[in-house]
Amino acid sequence: QVQLVESGGGLVQAGGSLSLSCAVDGSIFSINAMGWYRQAVGMQRELVATVSSGGITNYADSVKGRFTIYRDNAKKTVSLQMNSLKPEDTAVYYCNLEGAQVGYYSELVEVDYWGQGTQVTVSS
Repeated sequence: QVQLVESGGGLVQAGGSLSLSCAVDGSIFSINAMGWYRQAVGMQRELVATVSSGGITNYADSVKGRFTIYRDNAKKTVSLQMNSLKPEDTAVYYCNLEGAQVGYYSELVEVDYWGQGTQVTVSS
């Protein structure tokens, strides 16, 4: 069973910085994209940033130039450095992994895992 273990987050004043980390605990055949999503109170979950196995990154327009996503394939970790934080960045942040596992008949099965979420609160 694969779990995504998140760390980081917390409370920071506007303009400050925080870093989130996510580590894969368990065995997985292959990892494609890893990323971060967030969900504010009363809002739908939205993409923050993703990084492909080849290092191609994708950011939400609202965080471009402020957030940076890092991925370590060897350690199976993904991190999110968040700078110049704004009150509207307040949300629960979730780590996500898209990959593949080997099924019962040795076929590849696409999998999608989520972390438990970590709170980021930016005060004005």
